[in-house]
Amino acid sequence: MADDKANATAYWKANVRLITGCLIVWAFVSYGCAILFRPLLAGISVGGTDLSFWFAQQGSILTFIGIIFFYAWKMNRLDNQFGLGE
Repeated sequence: MADDKANATAYWKANVRLITGCLIVWAFVSYGCAILFRPLLAGISVGGTDLSFWFAQQGSILTFIGIIFFYAWKMNRLDNQFGLGE
């Protein structure tokens, strides 16, 4: 019983750590690259526009899709690691 509780606690901590990492990447790309670092990225041209504008319009969407696939992949590995796989 205690082993199951320790296993569940470790699983939850790993899950929260993964979610936190994904949220940090999400905040950096959507808020940081598109808004905060706009002056630094203004001189870099991607697709005929500034890199910060590209992040605000296209890059953040592509990053969000990448985060979804990364999260699903990592959660499958985490489930298998803790014996909760399909």
